[in-house]
Amino acid sequence: MANTPVTRRIDEIKGMNDFPLPKGPALALIRLTQREFVSLAVVAHAIKADPTFAVRAIRVANGVAGADHGPVVSLRDAVDVLGVPPVRSLAMGFSLLENHRGEQCAGFDGARFWAQSLARAVALQLLVAARPDLSRADAFSVGLLARVGELVLATLFPQAFAVLLQRRAGKRDANAAFAEQEAMGAGAASLSASILLDYNLPDAYAEAVEAQGGTRALEFGDGVADPKLHQLLRLADHIGDICVAPEASWRAMMPALFEMGESLALDATELIALCHRAAHEWREWGTNLALETGPMPHFEQIELTPLAAVAAPASAVVAEVAAMVPPTVAAAANPSTVAPAAAAKPVSPVPASGVLHILLVGDPTRVRPALRAQLIAAGHRLVEADDGRQGLATAIELQPQVVLVDARAAELDGIELVRTLRQFKSGRGIYALLLGDLADEDQLVRAFEAGADGYLDLPPSPRALAAHLLAGQRVASLQEELRHDQEELRRMSAELSASNQKLQEAGMTDMLTGCPNRRYAMDRINQEWAMAVRTERPLACMVVDMDNLKQINDGHGHEAGDRALKLVASAFKGEMRAQEVLARSGGDEFIVICPDTPLDAAMACAERMRAAAAAQPIVGGAHPVHTSVSIGVAVRDASTSDAAALIRLADQSAYLAKRNRNAVATMQTVPHPGRPA
Repeated sequence: MANTPVTRRIDEIKGMNDFPLPKGPALALIRLTQREFVSLAVVAHAIKADPTFAVRAIRVANGVAGADHGPVVSLRDAVDVLGVPPVRSLAMGFSLLENHRGEQCAGFDGARFWAQSLARAVALQLLVAARPDLSRADAFSVGLLARVGELVLATLFPQAFAVLLQRRAGKRDANAAFAEQEAMGAGAASLSASILLDYNLPDAYAEAVEAQGGTRALEFGDGVADPKLHQLLRLADHIGDICVAPEASWRAMMPALFEMGESLALDATELIALCHRAAHEWREWGTNLALETGPMPHFEQIELTPLAAVAAPASAVVAEVAAMVPPTVAAAANPSTVAPAAAAKPVSPVPASGVLHILLVGDPTRVRPALRAQLIAAGHRLVEADDGRQGLATAIELQPQVVLVDARAAELDGIELVRTLRQFKSGRGIYALLLGDLADEDQLVRAFEAGADGYLDLPPSPRALAAHLLAGQRVASLQEELRHDQEELRRMSAELSASNQKLQEAGMTDMLTGCPNRRYAMDRINQEWAMAVRTERPLACMVVDMDNLKQINDGHGHEAGDRALKLVASAFKGEMRAQEVLARSGGDEFIVICPDTPLDAAMACAERMRAAAAAQPIVGGAHPVHTSVSIGVAVRDASTSDAAALIRLADQSAYLAKRNRNAVATMQTVPHPGRPA
């Protein structure tokens, strides 16, 4: 981005104290991945410190890998599939989602913001699958962070941003971007793009994100280096908007969806299938992240509205949309059949003050009118279906708490509806009441055999209906308690997994220096050996002996000796690359594992480590005491049959260095410039 007043202002915003930043393990992982030459193995090992993020990273990797790769089940495979920059941006995105919601800004709904961002991330990853020139690994992160600038402005400038939100009333366009820039010095889209670039996400993605807040011409990709990518991001954004919109708004948003799909040459059937898959994955992610996602959106193909109709009065457009709505959806959106609260927000699974979400299935003239009046008068949230087939589809889709179904319903009678419903996992917890003739004993028995929870005369008396609904309320409350218990068990399981991970790490760590211990070093060098053999890459090993630790202990006490070990380990780490492993193998000895390192590079690294250790004053004062180290270096070659042989060769080289002390040596021949290795 050019050095303009806007970019300078963005840099100022990033430097503010309250700027949203990742926390805890995510921050540590991000800092690690920003180091030069960090290896994928090191990144995978670091991710293990956060089991929750590890599961999420594997899940994103499976969305990237595709059928030709096979399932991704290990962290190393996940990091191989994703790469370091996407892992870094995912760590940031998930950390911000959990820790920053912009609560202090009135009118900024943090939960809705992240729900929409999550839907956009899933949709964009699916949409770029057909673009071999675009990284699917980056797509999820870009979708998740495409509007992170709005979160930043809501966090840093809560009052000013709240005023802008109130003025624009939910609309995002060029005027909003200009208003943001005028009020705060930078627009949210430019800020989002800059953050993406900070995390090494591709320039093309950052440009598409920035264009989202540009002029109306840019809405259609004009003047953008990759207009198709810009259109894909707009489509993913619109899918996200549909996912978080109230049910009554879904159908009105469909014409724009299919218009965008048509501009990208996406077949309507293909687009519907992609949207359904995105919505399913979005809801699964929402459960994983404890994020409210609401009901499953309906994506149906409808005839695109002519441009001339855009200027039509709002009432005419609403009437046109209503005429296109299928019966099941019309029932959910029809104010005459839905309690007012149901049309305004997504269905909540939590019963509140005796209010239930009820599906009523039966003939619109013979069965439903009297029951409708009773249920709405009692304050329940009601959705209706004309026949059994519509009722079954609606029950599976919306998952109401109670189903009231006529035993003689058309297309699929009530008994068959209940029997089929019980075959679905999502339908087993629904409280099912059949409406029929109590005098018909055979029908009563068949109803309960099919899985009904109750049976009422049709029409039922108000008191009998209320009594059965009380039972339904109790069942719904018990199910909610069960969900809470399951969430608590999942949380405790995650905490136990993290504790076990810490215990395992403690068993592989030297408590004095904080370095891995010999047990870890042996496991790790065997892993690196297998990888080096498979990839035909070099692998070096060092054995390090401290020359005068016994003299320091005898002359200055064991506390000084412990300090010497810690200072030497710290000095070594400052001279090593991120993928290299330093382990204390016991007493005054260390082992260093150097993947992808030829002998000359390992010797140079060992020399830096030797010099750094010699420069450390162990005991200060007028006569400071220094330590020194002798380092033996070896590299995998034809004479080393396995990892143990490589360590033995490095140990022999250390013995050779020990003759002179404060030296680096190898039993092998170091290649010279211009001479073949």
